[in-house]
Amino acid sequence: MTVLASAPAHAPTCGPKDVYAANCPCRSVLDLLADKWSALALGALEDGPQRFGAVKRRLEGVSPKVLTAVLRRLEDAGLVDRTVYPAVPLHVEYSLTPLGADACRPLAALRAWVEENIDRFPER
Repeated sequence: MTVLASAPAHAPTCGPKDVYAANCPCRSVLDLLADKWSALALGALEDGPQRFGAVKRRLEGVSPKVLTAVLRRLEDAGLVDRTVYPAVPLHVEYSLTPLGADACRPLAALRAWVEENIDRFPER
């Protein structure tokens, strides 16, 4: 017998999905993924689970407060898992969920495009 899983209770629904529509929940996901620190944090986790300090070192220039907020938003959105290991001191690791790994593919392409084309932009 095949059982079809229903959408998670927290998953927003809308009629035709249209990111240009003001009330479409796609907008909040686009806002999250288009954020510089979110895109970079997801990319930093592509190599596997990492502790907060390792993610912070990879994301040069991010403050601990901002990184904490970004990781919480990504966790709330189901893109990142946070695992706490009971040790002294506490050991916390962040890793991509399957949804987060899926999101990394287009974000990696965007990061690569930016790196390849940065010289085409006016000087900043």
